[in-house]
Amino acid sequence: MKPSSAQLALAFSSIGHSFVHLFAGFYFIIVVSLEDAWNLPYADLVELWTLGALMIGLAALPAGWLGDRWSPAGMMALMFIGMGLASITCGLIDGPTALLVGLTALGLFAAIYHPVGIAWVVRNAKSRGKALGINGIFGGMGVASSGLVAGSLIDLYSWRAAFIVPGVVSLVIGLALVFCLLKGWMVEEKRVQAPDNEHHSRADRFRAFFLLMFCMFCIGLVFQATQTALPKLFDLRLKSFVGEGLFGVGALVAAVYGFGAIMQVVGGHLADRYNVKYIYLFGLFFQVPCLFFIAYGLGVPLVFAAMGAVLLNSSALPAENMLLARFTPQHRHGLAYGMKFVLAFSAGPLAVQIVSFIQGRTGEFTQLFIFSGCVMLLAFLAANFIPNRRQTGGSTTQPQPAE
Repeated sequence: MKPSSAQLALAFSSIGHSFVHLFAGFYFIIVVSLEDAWNLPYADLVELWTLGALMIGLAALPAGWLGDRWSPAGMMALMFIGMGLASITCGLIDGPTALLVGLTALGLFAAIYHPVGIAWVVRNAKSRGKALGINGIFGGMGVASSGLVAGSLIDLYSWRAAFIVPGVVSLVIGLALVFCLLKGWMVEEKRVQAPDNEHHSRADRFRAFFLLMFCMFCIGLVFQATQTALPKLFDLRLKSFVGEGLFGVGALVAAVYGFGAIMQVVGGHLADRYNVKYIYLFGLFFQVPCLFFIAYGLGVPLVFAAMGAVLLNSSALPAENMLLARFTPQHRHGLAYGMKFVLAFSAGPLAVQIVSFIQGRTGEFTQLFIFSGCVMLLAFLAANFIPNRRQTGGSTTQPQPAE
């Protein structure tokens, strides 16, 4: 890709990763405010995100298919504009039924990013681990800022502003991307790389792919359950620490996920230098004690345990994406990442239902994090059976004009 075009693509891709995770996470702060505004129980309100979370998963596969065959930049523009309009709509409506429709539309457009954007990064990167780590920072900062942005806008204005303001910004970014495309400032090109799976048998590829799919589902389930429950968990157990209002809760969630985001660069750097499978196993295994501690933790130790769980989850993601790329052909990366995020994000509605069920019956989250620790232990055991081959030398790339 031409330097100026590559810089624009990197900028829009990184911003897109932040906004997708912001929109996927800000409702878990907004819902705490809606409890008072609509006088409805938390368990009922948090369920409204179930279909939106399901769309992020189910729509990832067709989005990846379209990204392989059409325009990644065009798909990204559609994502920004669609998410913006859906979020603005959520801020203008009243009642849970209408909000359910708006949140579902938001999830549908948010589904575009991961199969399209991640495959785009992998295709054009020389050092995949580093590139995925940097890209992951922006995604992690989106998760972190979702609580801070929503909490600040709610305390300053209202829950409606928490939907509308990010929606307007996303809409403007989408229109800016369309403008760049129309002006010809972004020229889509492709690279031809040595096949990632040329040293693996067909049996190894299938075994690795299905084991990775299982691990990705487990990681996605734990990530989504943690992201859903953490704001309410902090509100319940750290009230004296965070104070009244939602800014304190949002800031604490932002600190947890912001620290985890930075660790994606570390995880990516390690995945470039060392055995990718072992980096992946390390991240899976050490989440288990952190999740068990969250189940019973209080005060500052609870915050550090949450940071540890999120940090380890985030640091494993570059290795996970590299393993998936290694065992799938380059011209199927979009489809493969689409399948990954179908599983990872389809775990979202299940996670929301589990959180709602446990909190609605116990008023707490102890059982949730015991369950999450057991799920992560299963993922670690399964990942041990992924074929362990030494990574061959870096692939050479030659840019060629897009057909």
